[in-house]
Amino acid sequence: MGIYEELVARGLIAQVTNEEEIRDMVNNGKATFYIGFDPTADSLHVGHFMALCLMKRLQQAGNRPIALIGGGTAMIGDPSGRTDMRSMMTPETIQHNCDCFKKQMERFIEFGEGKAMMVNNADWLMDLNYVDILREVGACFSVNNMLRAECYKQRMEKGLSFLEFNYMIMQSYDFYHLYQHYGCNMQFGGNDQWSNMLGGTELIRRKLGKDAHAMTITLLLNSEGKKMGKTASGAVWLDPNKTSPYEFYQYWRNVGDEDVLKCIRMLTFLPLEEIDKMDAWEGAQLNTAKEILAYELTKLVHGEEEAAKAQETARGLFSKGGDIANMPATGLTAGDLNDGVIAIMDMMLKCGIVPSKGEARRLIQQGGVEVAGEKVKDIGATFTAEQLSGEGLVIKKGKKVFHRAYLEG
Repeated sequence: MGIYEELVARGLIAQVTNEEEIRDMVNNGKATFYIGFDPTADSLHVGHFMALCLMKRLQQAGNRPIALIGGGTAMIGDPSGRTDMRSMMTPETIQHNCDCFKKQMERFIEFGEGKAMMVNNADWLMDLNYVDILREVGACFSVNNMLRAECYKQRMEKGLSFLEFNYMIMQSYDFYHLYQHYGCNMQFGGNDQWSNMLGGTELIRRKLGKDAHAMTITLLLNSEGKKMGKTASGAVWLDPNKTSPYEFYQYWRNVGDEDVLKCIRMLTFLPLEEIDKMDAWEGAQLNTAKEILAYELTKLVHGEEEAAKAQETARGLFSKGGDIANMPATGLTAGDLNDGVIAIMDMMLKCGIVPSKGEARRLIQQGGVEVAGEKVKDIGATFTAEQLSGEGLVIKKGKKVFHRAYLEG
């Protein structure tokens, strides 16, 4: 089985410009391909995870990846899937985020001479002259076609700014530039990027008379059709300081029964023959599948040692015993307490378990919070310094997400 056939079998391919040519290129290691990452935060998240895994798979098959960091396009902001305009970031913030991305990508992709490359589109986009770019590529884009593009539809409802309207042209120019300077003959991206990607292939065809190709990756959706990678407190990050290895493990350990085998097939590097045998699993076997998924993905992102720690901690907690040393923990100080006590909502907020008191209130009212094994029923519940001393209190949020709060000193 070639790598293209494997991608199909794993359910990863959504749309392609020319299946026969793309199959030949990737199966024979002839693709120099790029995937773009706009540095809108200082960490990659689960939404980027599938793209990173795809780059790893294709590199292992002999193809050459280009990780394009959107230091230039981030100055505009991608309108795809948005109902409002993205906030503007300073050049310093964008550069910091770019640096963070590279460190995380090195866990997945092998960079170096003749291997993967990392480029920043700020290196060419920021030097472009507006009149020159209009003369060079403006005639290659039909406004009528652009307005019909899926990536602009949601923004059209509230008003699409001219700033955002230029995003497709900039992304297309990236492909055009990479084709000319690095021999990049293929672009991969999320299914919501299809219109932008076609803009690039068309620009290359019209300006250079050459064929370039595009393929979109299936979006990672749960059984309800919602994007995966979000929790009540926000995104699931790849940075261990933003989402600990234990929390990352728990996110995947808690996926729905209907989603676990799909996630194993799409995201892990387990052999397809092994995964196919799991298709008949049901009941308690699905819990085993969730442990396999959580362990494999945590190992990919954080390494085998952290994956083993997270699994050991989870198993110990679920069996009402075991080591809690690897559980995410927050040290509280006397200044966090009021007259020697701290309110449950304040404690959840301080520990980063929820983004707001409103979310804490909702979880408590829905019966989704336990402290020290007891369900919290009162939104005004408080805990004393004595209760927080020693190992502190274990807070359980939702189904199986744990955090420990303790008093420092």
